[in-house]
Amino acid sequence: MSNPINPNLTEQLQKLQQKYEVMGQDLSSYLDGLLYADYLTYWDYIHLDTLLSLQTPKTHFPDEKVFIMYHQITELYFHLILWEIEQVSENIQPTEKYLCDRMDRINNYFKQLVGSYDVMVTGMEREQFLKFRMSLLPASGFQSGQYRMIELCSTDLINLVNVNDRASMQHVSIDEQLEKLYWRSGATELATGKKTLTLQQFEQKYNSRFKQLAVKFADKNLKKIYTKFFPTSDDVKKRLREFDELANVRWPLSHYKSAAKYLHKSPEDIKATGGTNWQKYLPPRFQKIIFFPELWSEQEKEEWGKAGLMS
Repeated sequence: MSNPINPNLTEQLQKLQQKYEVMGQDLSSYLDGLLYADYLTYWDYIHLDTLLSLQTPKTHFPDEKVFIMYHQITELYFHLILWEIEQVSENIQPTEKYLCDRMDRINNYFKQLVGSYDVMVTGMEREQFLKFRMSLLPASGFQSGQYRMIELCSTDLINLVNVNDRASMQHVSIDEQLEKLYWRSGATELATGKKTLTLQQFEQKYNSRFKQLAVKFADKNLKKIYTKFFPTSDDVKKRLREFDELANVRWPLSHYKSAAKYLHKSPEDIKATGGTNWQKYLPPRFQKIIFFPELWSEQEKEEWGKAGLMS
């Protein structure tokens, strides 16, 4: 004798039938598909075999695999951060709790990134790195487009312009401000003013995307959302300040710490693979990139990143 059908199951079937009828679909056909479908496995769900096949070192040095996988993990975290910001920007009436919860997620991702950078600092042999890095030219971590997208989605474009040009470029076009973004100077030859190949490649791939984002988020970046909905919320301010420090002080200084270990050499530092002037480009006290300048005192802005660099 068969077991009686659970009343809850009958109710769920009725709801499913209503759902598929609205779409002009036959529920029984979908149930047939479910009947013959295989059970889902963990490794298929996350495409584990594909994921583990995406590391293709250019040399025989074992630590190059560490280098590749760490950067892949970093880009996945960047993608999560962008995913959260995108959801916040599309919420036409966010509550204070909603924004705080989303900022907590973003800040947790950045904390993981900052804390994980010891994988780069202590996880490779310096001798191996200085050899296999030469096979990567002119590729550089400078070419992380997702990190630049996080910047564009977080604040007004003027706050990403070279610090010495901001006062004079407050009311110019988006195109003009994009040409003066601070990171461009990080991959420009100091002696000649010419763009490195690293920068040329980067611009060719991402310039149009960056402009689209700058236009799209001009009125709905995180700074605009804070100003419009929560200008007096201490809880929101606290989280935005934490985000500012994580993204614009602690994360760049993590890079600086790694570069100092692997590229510092007396009497002259070793050049980065992309030709970036890492000694001047990475320390946040030189760039003074601050997503939410109104949340910091004049003294804090003046000393931006200084304490972290000294420590």
